[in-house]
Amino acid sequence: MLSENKVRELKKFSKQIQIETVKMIASLGVGHLGGSLSIADALAVLYGEQMKYDANNPKWEGRDWFICSKGHAGPAVYSALALKHFFPMSELKTLNRPGTNLPSHCDRLRTPGIDMTTGSLGQGASTAAGIALAHKMNHMDNTIYLMLGDGEIDEGQVWEMALFAGTKRLSNLIAFVDCNKLQLDGPTCEICDLGNVARKFEDFGWYSQNVDGHDVASINQAIENAKRENEKPSMIVLNTEKAHGWTMFANKIGSHSATISAEQLEDAMSEMNAAMKSIDEGK
Repeated sequence: MLSENKVRELKKFSKQIQIETVKMIASLGVGHLGGSLSIADALAVLYGEQMKYDANNPKWEGRDWFICSKGHAGPAVYSALALKHFFPMSELKTLNRPGTNLPSHCDRLRTPGIDMTTGSLGQGASTAAGIALAHKMNHMDNTIYLMLGDGEIDEGQVWEMALFAGTKRLSNLIAFVDCNKLQLDGPTCEICDLGNVARKFEDFGWYSQNVDGHDVASINQAIENAKRENEKPSMIVLNTEKAHGWTMFANKIGSHSATISAEQLEDAMSEMNAAMKSIDEGK
């Protein structure tokens, strides 16, 4: 169980990820906002508590791997990496510009700390399972973490991976679904209703859990539970809100890829800095 101080630290880290993500997208003027903000709490737990890594040696063989299959959420991952000193914070202002090391979707050949190139939805799931199998065959003691989107899991490739990972008992694979219930052009339940996602993965041979995706203590506990599972891959369904943390865009379809004006940036910073102050005050 996390201490109160650690919970506060992770909440602050999550809010920092959100602040830097909004600033980064605003500096460009447009970007994938909603699905980046909704995974900030999970990223805070992974990079702030659970994952083994060395920012000075991103390719360290003993590291845990993080694969953001919903590669359009790259801005949130970049924020986490910069805050953990994988590269200078100043690089965040180069998002998706000519010559940048921070393209709109994750690219392992460009960005220190990015373990797998992603963007074509569903493919990150397959590569994560392949990496997990290779590491298991080589008796390596590390964990492969995979982030999927709830719109992304409409892709049949994800379910082929789920069958494969369950069959191969890839217990070193811990996956998340960012279940924010909105995709590019509408609610996920109206576009392709997947019903009980956790139960579906369970039927495919996974150990599954449902958690509040904005509760860092619950996310951390779910990961601890998953690490104790030695026979099955694990799925953690994160019940989240798209664009969580910014009232102007939260739970709105138009937040998937949004333009951000100077006035909107000011609004976001006001709300997020107030939230940071509340965390500091223990509220």
